[in-house]
This record gives sequence, structure tokens and C-alpha cells, in this order.
Amino acid sequence: MQLYPKLILDALAQVRYPGSGKNIVEAGMVEDDLRIDGMRVSFSIIFPKLPDPFMKSVVKAAEAAIHTYVDKAVEVTVNTKSLQAAPPEPGKMLPEVKNVIAVSSGKGGVGKSTVAANLAVALAQAGYKVGLLDADIFGPSVPKMFHLEHEQIFAIEKDGRQLIVPAEKYGVRILSIGFFVNPTTATLWRGGMASNSLKQLIGETDWGELDYLVLDTPPGTSDIHLTLLQTLAITGAVIVSTPQQVALADARKGIDMYQNEKVGVPILGLVENMSWFTPAELPGNRYYLFGREGVKRLAEEMQVPLLAQIPIVQSICESGDEGEPVALHAERPDGEAFRLLAAAVVEQTERRNRELAPTEIVRIEH
Repeated sequence: MQLYPKLILDALAQVRYPGSGKNIVEAGMVEDDLRIDGMRVSFSIIFPKLPDPFMKSVVKAAEAAIHTYVDKAVEVTVNTKSLQAAPPEPGKMLPEVKNVIAVSSGKGGVGKSTVAANLAVALAQAGYKVGLLDADIFGPSVPKMFHLEHEQIFAIEKDGRQLIVPAEKYGVRILSIGFFVNPTTATLWRGGMASNSLKQLIGETDWGELDYLVLDTPPGTSDIHLTLLQTLAITGAVIVSTPQQVALADARKGIDMYQNEKVGVPILGLVENMSWFTPAELPGNRYYLFGREGVKRLAEEMQVPLLAQIPIVQSICESGDEGEPVALHAERPDGEAFRLLAAAVVEQTERRNRELAPTEIVRIEH
């Protein structure tokens, strides 16, 4: 039997791509590299992106179509290609990012996002290249804290891939799921959907060269944390807590999550938030509303540094609501607290990098 290109293409026109409903010839998925050598045929099918959920079934259908409509004796070789380059492997996603810092808390309501936002700004104010990823998929607050609720995010083509361009404000590159969802409605996603969205925010974003990528993680310990640990080699974790006993109990769980032998992320230190309240009319007074130095004692017990004690100051809350973090004003006492926190994080990160091997991503063995 004599084989010729039209015979092969007519057979492949019987194969439909489920993603569009069109046949793969009409959809332009058969590349112009068809080769015929006697009874041997080879060609490439171009998929929108790799991995593609329909790839295996389309390849098998293409082979079956040639055997059905041409000849069962034809030896078929199908190569697969993609219009979009494959994303980097987990653990190698952000080669231009020097340090990934996870800001975590054992429970909600302790000011973790406020600390993460102000830490990022303070690092940028100190001259570092900084990114901030709002990894709290179900309760994103970073857009509000930077007054970016209506920010329009776009993508660019780079190295054969479509990459999200993060917003930038106060010298910080910022990305949040809050840029892509309605801020007035709840995000009702199952764990798998949330994890996949987070992976996309990490791996399909043009973060560029960064000294620090700060992760504002969700409160508690969840599958979102596991996704982060499986995707990124986290340099170290900063644990935020109030001095209150119930918060300290949850902070211990957060510390244990990172220090687990299967995880091995170093704890850079603890931040005691809402340490005390000083009224403006009595600047010399301190009122310990949630207990006194509970996080300091926990740091001593766990043998990790106490990075900072942040007081309850009305301006910190107001600045977050107005989208202007207090860390922009290092000359003020409230801004100075976050400047000192950033300096402590830099010191502990540099020490960690000198003394410890790079963190490995968590690999799940079945």
C-alpha cells in the first residue's frame, strides 16, 4: 500500500480534541512535520499547554484512526508538543528568588497579615528587592492593606509562557487571589481547587529577581501549607502570635509544623504582636491586655529568637485600612518597630544561610 500525506491527514481529521470540540487537523494541532517512510509514519500533535488532561486519549485516538482508516500495519509515532513551555519543577520554580520567608500563625486574628505586609514594606524600604504573595486563598487581605482592591492584573509572554505580572506598590511586587475574585463574596473552593490556584500564583508569575519573597500564609495548619511546602523551598518561617495563652498554644502547633522532620523549615524567630497598649494621652504607660511577654517566654522555651514585640497602636490598624502600611514611616515609633523587625529577619536569614543547608521541598511518598 502506498501512503501519502492526505491519506494520513484525512484519518487524523476523525480525531476530536475534547477541549475545543474541533478535530485536531481543523484546530491546527497537527504540526507540519509529517514524515512517511514506507509503512512508518511520524508526526507531532501540538497541545495548548503541557501537561494536558486530554493528551493521552488524543494520542491513542490518533493512532487508532490511522489503523482504522489507513492500514493496521502502519507503524505510528506521535510526538507531543505545547504552545506554552512547561512550568519549572517544584523546588525550582523561582530560581531568581534568593530567600522565601513564610509568615505564619497558629490561629487567626493575631495580626499575621499586618506583620507580613509591614515586613515586606520595611525590607523594601531598606533597599531589598521584595515580593509579597498573599497565600491566604480563602481570606485574602493584602489588596486592602495596599489599597489595591480594584487592581487590574495582566499577563505577558516570556520564554514561551504566559506569565502573570504582579502589582507593585511601595517597592513591593504583590500578588493575591483577591485580585481575581469578587471581594464581596465568599470563596467556596474545595482544597484541590485552592491548592491549584496557589500553585499557579507561584509558578506562573513573573516575580523576577528578588532578595525576599514574603508569604502571607493562612492561619493554622492546612493543605495550603502543605502545597507551599511541596512547591517552594522555604528559607525560613516567622511565627506571629499574641501573648494570650490560647494563641500561644496554637503558635506551638505552627512551630511544630515547620520543625517536623519531614518538613525541616528553620524557624527564623517569633513575633509578639499586640504586646501592650499605650494610650496617646499617657505615652509612658503600658497596659498588657493579652498577658505579658508570653511569646518571649515561648521563644526562650523553644530556643528560637524573639524577633520583635509590636505594641497595639491605633495607627497600625488605621494604616492597614487606608492601604498605607506604617512601615513607610520609620521615623515614627510604630514604623520603627517594623524596621527593627525587618533588620532582625535579615540577620537571622543570613545566619541561617551560613549555618544550614538549603531547604528541600516536601516530597510525599505513596
